[in-house]
Amino acid sequence: MAENLPIQTTWTPAGWRQRPAAQLPDYHDQAALVEVEERLAHSLPLVFAGEIRTLRQYLAEVAAGRAFLLQGGDCAESFTNHSEQAITDTFRVLLQMAVVLTFAAACPVVKVGRMAGQFAKPRSAATETRNRVTLPSYRGDIVNDLDFTAEARQPDPRRQLRAYAQSAATLNLLRALAQGGFADLHRVQQWNLDFLRASPQGARYQDVSNRISETLAFMRACGLDAVTEPQVRQVSFYTSHEALLLGYEQALTRRDPQTGEWYDGSAHFLWIGERTRQLDGAHVEFMRGIANPIGLKLGPTADPDTLLRLLDALNPDNQPGRLTLISRMGADRIATALPPLIRAVQREGRAVVWSCDPMHGNTQEAGTGYKTRPFDRILDEVRRFFLIHRAEGSIPGGMHVELTGQDVTECLGGAQAITEQGLADRYHTQCDPRLNASQSLELAFLLAETLKDYRRE
Repeated sequence: MAENLPIQTTWTPAGWRQRPAAQLPDYHDQAALVEVEERLAHSLPLVFAGEIRTLRQYLAEVAAGRAFLLQGGDCAESFTNHSEQAITDTFRVLLQMAVVLTFAAACPVVKVGRMAGQFAKPRSAATETRNRVTLPSYRGDIVNDLDFTAEARQPDPRRQLRAYAQSAATLNLLRALAQGGFADLHRVQQWNLDFLRASPQGARYQDVSNRISETLAFMRACGLDAVTEPQVRQVSFYTSHEALLLGYEQALTRRDPQTGEWYDGSAHFLWIGERTRQLDGAHVEFMRGIANPIGLKLGPTADPDTLLRLLDALNPDNQPGRLTLISRMGADRIATALPPLIRAVQREGRAVVWSCDPMHGNTQEAGTGYKTRPFDRILDEVRRFFLIHRAEGSIPGGMHVELTGQDVTECLGGAQAITEQGLADRYHTQCDPRLNASQSLELAFLLAETLKDYRRE
């Protein structure tokens, strides 16, 4: 049994301030920071307790193997690339992926976007040097700007207000798309993006959508009018981001008068990153007290004992749907790094969702200087993730990917055969390379086949 953490018996939203905090920006203007956090504390939450509780119920189904979690979106949202088209295209690709998984594997899919709040990014170094000039690292648009100038790289707390406003606008559009008819399965054929139609993945998706349309027509012919069913006309869609900027998260945390529980109103689902999961750290202290479903990123250095102590801190009552463990090992290390963690969790009878992030452990620098991710290594880690869980008798419950609906060229390979030279064509990411729409669908078809085989067994 894991040892108990030396944590306080009571929790408050500000308790994290007494703990060492990694990855927080160094704000020079503390008065401005206090003012911004006070303004946010008096602002409306972006999401609400009832929505969050519903997501926890869905994730409990995932933990039991009765549903699958699909979590995806931008690596880092941008202030400049914020448009209806960009949001709609990413939402559309997630819908396409979910339809492929649901139809092929006969499995409900819980849809969670890395959207409406994914602005802050952890960095491996506090500073960046170019041509003998050293400046603070870019930490996401909520903190500073990507331009390499002293003024742009200075952390500015007022950017949090812009991030809040943009998140609210994004959420408003996402809710309209999910509930207002765009997600109606009768429109499944219209979700195919123009640049995908002539591609192999677009053709495969068109075949799936034709079969869905035929199924709906058959139901109508039998007197079963699917138009009246909400499951056909709309979808449940949730938002998530890494809970990195703790002052922002604290300011949007509210106590639910019905239950007395604390909910972080910045997103439905928050996660702790690989660089901020210190047992005695501020991020674990904050996250243990909120009632949102939370995630925990686990890289190849994670060890079973530390993991169990984190589970004691973050989910002491072992509630299904509360905690998602997101492995991000890399294709060449998952076979040795993941099994000991699964065995420890299985041995202790912990109710968790196991999800795979096949992106972060497979990042490399191309010969042309671009940071990229080979698509074949991403697919390899996904396959190994399922094989390991099958061997260990555990449930592979989800997928966590950085993707976009735009026709970018940021990850190598895939059916489009993107080369190192081709990366420069449309390399638009703010930070890390993302799968484009074609690669995302290709991944979805692999997932569908793998999940179908797993569920059959």
